[in-house]
Amino acid sequence: MSGAILLISGGLDSIVLAYYLKKIKKIKNLKLVFFNYGQKALKEELFCVKKAADALKSELNVINIEWLGKISTSLINKKTRKNKRKIIEKIPLKEEMVSWYVPCRNAIFLLVGLAMAESEFIARKKRYDVYIGIKYEGEIQFKDTTQEFLEQMNKTAKFCTQKGNLRFIAPFLKHEKEDLIMLAKKLKVNLEYTYSCYIDGGFRNFKNKKVPVHCGTCPGCKARKKGFTFSGVDDSSFYKN
Repeated sequence: MSGAILLISGGLDSIVLAYYLKKIKKIKNLKLVFFNYGQKALKEELFCVKKAADALKSELNVINIEWLGKISTSLINKKTRKNKRKIIEKIPLKEEMVSWYVPCRNAIFLLVGLAMAESEFIARKKRYDVYIGIKYEGEIQFKDTTQEFLEQMNKTAKFCTQKGNLRFIAPFLKHEKEDLIMLAKKLKVNLEYTYSCYIDGGFRNFKNKKVPVHCGTCPGCKARKKGFTFSGVDDSSFYKN
């Protein structure tokens, strides 16, 4: 029996991947894994992940690795004054992105997912591949969102597991944000319940429902806005700016 362990962040990419695995790939045994690593947007992200888990009737595992946030140099974890963020936003994009980078985050997430998958295989003879929602980020991207990274991690998986022939899979690796937004429309994903912001924007009530609010200016929000513009799909997200 095979299934999927999906590393889910509450962001648009990973939530659309959850629907893709369930509705298109018809994977019945879908386990969602969410990490608490002390990120500012923890409440908003987890809110969206729980919405997806309920909608897809999938098991949700919340893993606490707050130690990563404590050693992180990223603005995703560190409190930063607004005036300093504005200064960072004015520097070249490649330098700005480094300010938001969490050290080794994707590698750590994948290895935790792999440990869970191998445990399932050893204990119950159930095979779970580990899925991650990384995608094409253009010319400026981190190493841990590339095809080369995925290939190296799969080589690592062979040497650090004993059984199961388990794999890391990233179905959206060659797709852009607008592709995922159009796929979300096809799959009828409520994108109001996805959170791309690196900062905690809080929530607001809209038409008798609670929805998260994006800052509108961090790299995650900029990429989200750009994706909606290029996709031609109406953006119903709430932004502060």
